[in-house]
Amino acid sequence: MSEFSHKPIMLMQCIEGLDIKPNGIYVDGTCGGAGHSKEIAKRIDGGMLYGLDQDPDAVAVATDRLAGLPAKVLHTNFRNARYALAKEGVEKIDGVLLDLGVSSYQLDNAERGFSYNADAYLDMRMSKEGPSAADLVNSLSVQEITDILRNYGEEKFAYQIAKKIVAYRENEQITTTRQLSEIVNSAYPSAERRKSKNPSRKTFQALRIAVNDELGALQDALEDLFDMLNVGGRMCIITFHSLEDRMVKQYFKNLAVKCTCPKELPVCICGGKAKAKLITNKPLVADAAEQEENRRSRSAKLRIIEKLEY
Repeated sequence: MSEFSHKPIMLMQCIEGLDIKPNGIYVDGTCGGAGHSKEIAKRIDGGMLYGLDQDPDAVAVATDRLAGLPAKVLHTNFRNARYALAKEGVEKIDGVLLDLGVSSYQLDNAERGFSYNADAYLDMRMSKEGPSAADLVNSLSVQEITDILRNYGEEKFAYQIAKKIVAYRENEQITTTRQLSEIVNSAYPSAERRKSKNPSRKTFQALRIAVNDELGALQDALEDLFDMLNVGGRMCIITFHSLEDRMVKQYFKNLAVKCTCPKELPVCICGGKAKAKLITNKPLVADAAEQEENRRSRSAKLRIIEKLEY
């Protein structure tokens, strides 16, 4: 296994955002290489950090890097946090961090099949279990592939790419990242191909999201983890593309709303109370120095809320 490196994005903003209490219980739902987790655990005395990750490589590395700290790594997807933490005797937590970006290790390790910059098996499974990206492109219909590319990649040439994929596989199975990248390139109009940084970017993103059910997992995790928060506990989430960010923004906004009466009513009659307050009205972004040092931080947005008594 190659070195598991993943520079923690907006590290100090996350630490400050969590407002860590030394005796609190904290969850890093995307433990990865333990960059964020280690800094959280170093600030705990009498409490505990639980790091979750579905990638077995990450679990092994994070367990090693957190040795000697008040931390424990659990091999599970963060959508299963409530169940996994209940097995540890934990029902309430004081803070949670989700860094939704695919790790540098997963992108840079060609054999994981996440990147269009290297030729490898078309895998993309963060957990190394279940159907791969190759399984999807070789079995789904033109319409199903179109829907994935359009809904998860916001790819305007989704239908053209889907048709090319289905036509290609009639003669040969699509098993590598290079095959898929070449198919996508061939589906792009030449003028668009010249303008695009890489035509494959949106297709690879869409397939990765579909393979790992990332948006479904996020929806499950948001509801369960917020419910588990103690009053005053904080939720910090880093997103990397508009689909995730819209979901998190809307969920946080709904929690912070007091009145749910119809807009046409002149006065509130529902007596509603906000369940959370927005710590960040607008998302935090990496500063210029971090963006220069780590290009993957350039699309990152950090949103933070705090649970209220209601």
